[in-house]
Amino acid sequence: MAPEAETSTVSLPRWDLSRFGFDSPFSDGVDSHLSETRKLSESFKAKYEGKLTELSLLTAIEEYEQIAIRRTLVSSYLHLSYDVLLDDDELKKRKGALSQTQSEIYGDNLEWFSLDVAGLSDADLEKQYESEPGLSKYKAFIDELRRQKPHNLSKDVERALTVRAPYSGTRPLVSFFDKELSLMRFKIDGDGGDEVNMEVLLSRMQSSKDAAFRAKCLKTLNDGLAGSVSRTAALSLSAVSGSWLIENKERKYQNLRSRRNLDNNCPDEVIDGLLDGVRKAGLPLCKRFYTLKKAILVKTQGLEKFRWSDRNAPIDIGGSSDEKIAWDDAVEMVKKGYKKFSPTLSEMFMGMVNEKRIDVPAADGKKGGAYCAGVVPGVGPYQLLNFDGTKQDVATLAHESGHGCHDILAYKNGYLQYHPPLTLAETASIFGEMIVFRDLLGESSSKEEELTLLMSKIDDVVNSVVRQCSFDRFEELVHSAREKGELSASEIDGFWMTALREYYGQEADDSGDSPFDSYEDSSHLWSYVPHFHHVPFYVYSYAFADLVVGSLYNNYIQNRDGFEGRLIDLLSAGGTKDFADALAPFGLDPTSPTFWEEALDAHLGELLKEAEKIAKEL
Repeated sequence: MAPEAETSTVSLPRWDLSRFGFDSPFSDGVDSHLSETRKLSESFKAKYEGKLTELSLLTAIEEYEQIAIRRTLVSSYLHLSYDVLLDDDELKKRKGALSQTQSEIYGDNLEWFSLDVAGLSDADLEKQYESEPGLSKYKAFIDELRRQKPHNLSKDVERALTVRAPYSGTRPLVSFFDKELSLMRFKIDGDGGDEVNMEVLLSRMQSSKDAAFRAKCLKTLNDGLAGSVSRTAALSLSAVSGSWLIENKERKYQNLRSRRNLDNNCPDEVIDGLLDGVRKAGLPLCKRFYTLKKAILVKTQGLEKFRWSDRNAPIDIGGSSDEKIAWDDAVEMVKKGYKKFSPTLSEMFMGMVNEKRIDVPAADGKKGGAYCAGVVPGVGPYQLLNFDGTKQDVATLAHESGHGCHDILAYKNGYLQYHPPLTLAETASIFGEMIVFRDLLGESSSKEEELTLLMSKIDDVVNSVVRQCSFDRFEELVHSAREKGELSASEIDGFWMTALREYYGQEADDSGDSPFDSYEDSSHLWSYVPHFHHVPFYVYSYAFADLVVGSLYNNYIQNRDGFEGRLIDLLSAGGTKDFADALAPFGLDPTSPTFWEEALDAHLGELLKEAEKIAKEL
């Protein structure tokens, strides 16, 4: 364990972007790279547009892939550079200008390609496969383009949408909203410390064993989000949901989620089954968990009311330390957990650490949350963290490193096919968390420590499954209402509270059945969730992945022989397999009507039984 100084932003590692090959975002090399990319894209269009049936489709795809890599190299470099310097207005302007150039290059010279591949007749495509045996390696990419055919618009319209996006689409609004969030600072009433950013505030709230302090933190956050921030968030979300609405109509998608589901190559019925399963089986388990947590907090912390601020509170039953976890210790914990399951993944993790692919500290002016960017094969992956030395930060490191390992394993499929569908994209990340958790649980020195770890893990699972499905429900309410006009912040507050009560119950103070006595100071919390703005209806993928990983882990416990190899095969497939084919070797079938309820019981249900048993013994 480490003193506070070891988790300061001064000493924690920052990522090294030099492997992109640019001196800085303002380097002339960036402009010359894009200029050459434009020339290549113009030549590509002149050579292949309208001639795909006459020329080699394999060669065309290979050339397209190289141009796509060049474009992504610049856009990823600018995104990563900006995400740690959100208060740099010159960099924001530079990023915006280059984004406009990128959109012009794609719209003018590359947009047509996906439309023409999608438009090939079955007979013409079959001739290409027969004449070019190597084309089959791009089958997943071709199939993905052709699935979109019923929803594609004309070339002129698609080009116009692409070229205008940086100027008049949702992107400028969302970017402005991101920056406003990053600039927020909070002063906790009665706390003598300095103002802190949102990541530090959330970390302090979730790690505190003082209920009054947690309540102050939540009030500080909710009050801070009110006013101009929530109005900005409402404007952004209203624009995003409006754009989603009109494109769904124009592109003839069947329902709100169909567009995202198609991107994931996942039938609507499977996702409907997931959401229904969580409502039926997940909500009762959620209430059981919070009833247990409330009882523990009443006994150990003298809790008088179980508030929303206590949702992620650490339990205090001994056997655990409040000290910050040093970065080096966090790395060792993840390395050790990974190694017990897979030396291959452990080596990949340490490679990311040693090659400075992780931007660690919770620094001012930095994008909140955490992510892993795959970038392109040979350059990525890169992780952004906001590490503050908590146990949750260790879990986040294990999670994002799982994404990184997934990327590294899938790079062999090439840039166009290494990205897994969202339904599988969280598999390695959540599995990484799970193996580190089980490793720590196995080393527990007391029942008290074991219960502390179990309760923390169940917190994570409930947040990944039930909470994310409540987020999806919130999005459904917002997007459904958008058809009637622009949405105000107060309207969106109402949708947020509706979704919260549907999934967690009516608060007890209002004669409800929820373990929570009060949802005070939670009405504006939707304002800081970035997924609603960047990737509508993405959030269900967390629930999908967590339940799949729970089933995978049970499969691992029951049959360890060859499991590591099967999992690495799944991850190595990247985007070349859909979820059904990828999970078949494990005997899992998410298309089954009973899969999700059974997965919830086997995963969340079993963890809860373990916790309830130990709590009863203590």
